[in-house]
Amino acid sequence: MNTEGRVVAVCTSAKTGVPKRPVDTGTLRPSWGLEGDAHAGDWHRQVSLLAMESIQKMQAAGLKVKPGSFAENITTEGLVLYELPIGTRMRLGTALAEVTQIGKECHSHCAIYELAGDCVMPREGIFVRILEPGTVSAGSSVTIISQPSEQEASSS
Repeated sequence: MNTEGRVVAVCTSAKTGVPKRPVDTGTLRPSWGLEGDAHAGDWHRQVSLLAMESIQKMQAAGLKVKPGSFAENITTEGLVLYELPIGTRMRLGTALAEVTQIGKECHSHCAIYELAGDCVMPREGIFVRILEPGTVSAGSSVTIISQPSEQEASSS
């Protein structure tokens, strides 16, 4: 399994339910998430990540999508995010994050789903909480620091 990837884009939005726009640098705060983003707050889904490889699947289906289109905060490449067990710790730029959720329930189909009949975020997006502060920007490294043992992961 690859333990190194990189950040393609850091994206924020002022409100929920809309695509996010790229920012030069993001500040990640513990118990909050990405400063300036509508999804930030003291909960388990502080920051969302989606791999560029997942976005490319939707591009191959004919959609004109890009980083931020799926309302993800951080677009990565080089890691299969949805295979990381809950409890995995990673460096996002200089911040320390922990995986808290893989995928999400799609309560009402989003605009992407309406256009394509499918959306990768509910299956392949992941969510993290920030444990140590730091900054992240396009080109920053994403490094897997530790993963829970199989026994720990199956009891989560």
